[in-house]
Amino acid sequence: MVVERNTFGTSAYIETTPETAFEYLAELKNLGEWTLYSRMEEQIDEDTWLGTASGYQTKLYYHVKKLDHPNFYGIEWQCGLEYQKYYQVYPVLLFPADYVEPGTDEKGVYLHWVSFVDPKRRSPLIMEGIHTVHTSECRSLKGNLERKAGLKTASKGRYYVDTDTIYVNAPIEMGIEYLSDLKNMDDWAHLLRADGEISGQSGEFRDEYGQKVKVTQRLQPINESYLLEHEFFYPDYGFYQRSPVLLIPTSHAFRDPEAPGFIQHRITFWKVGEQLPHGKLQIEDFGSESLNIKRILEGKAGNVDTLAQGLSYMPDAK
Repeated sequence: MVVERNTFGTSAYIETTPETAFEYLAELKNLGEWTLYSRMEEQIDEDTWLGTASGYQTKLYYHVKKLDHPNFYGIEWQCGLEYQKYYQVYPVLLFPADYVEPGTDEKGVYLHWVSFVDPKRRSPLIMEGIHTVHTSECRSLKGNLERKAGLKTASKGRYYVDTDTIYVNAPIEMGIEYLSDLKNMDDWAHLLRADGEISGQSGEFRDEYGQKVKVTQRLQPINESYLLEHEFFYPDYGFYQRSPVLLIPTSHAFRDPEAPGFIQHRITFWKVGEQLPHGKLQIEDFGSESLNIKRILEGKAGNVDTLAQGLSYMPDAK
């Protein structure tokens, strides 16, 4: 997938409780146990430390915020070269296994870590090294938490996480209003068509094979961002597919008040070694819908030139 190039995501299944993972991640001193070289040296306030870093020859300020959501846990790390001037933003979401598959007996948690790197201020090293470093660090995090849970080898999850990310040059308020109304899904979801009663939060559809699909959604603010949860249920087969969507203002993602629009980051779950029988069958099914959403919303906002510039945010975009 070609995705928004200022955004990087990494994920892991961790055989521990969501509460344990959350408490561990929310304590900045624990970064010293699993990161490449983020070592906390001086505590500045309750939620902020000054420490070393992997991608810099100077020290960084580290700040942590807790993300409030009723169905799962989350935190957000923020980093910068100056105190309270943080320009790197890293949300981390912790999905219990039964969120991914209702009724499952799997006990662990699916961790998803998103990194936003401001294109104005990043060094070439940051984006060249972020895949290698964050992927390895995520593996280290999994190992540390599973060791603390008594495991001696890496536990294998039943699912893996894949993502689709796109930049939309339209006000996030417009995006929230449009995407949170299921009556608009008929316009942007080309694999579904309306077939029955549709309210703002639930509706009846048919998929490309004519199968019944009940779609429900929930919108929840999480600090400066929003999480829009889509659930697709096939009543004739008892099949669920869930896809949470992180909607984050570009001004917050890159800590730039002049950055317009928002980033749409769709999180998807796929069974390991298994082809799904219904719903979206590949990540491109989500990606094509995202392109539709971008086109429609940028047209509504009058920003018709941005679409041709690609999927990514560019500071000089017109």
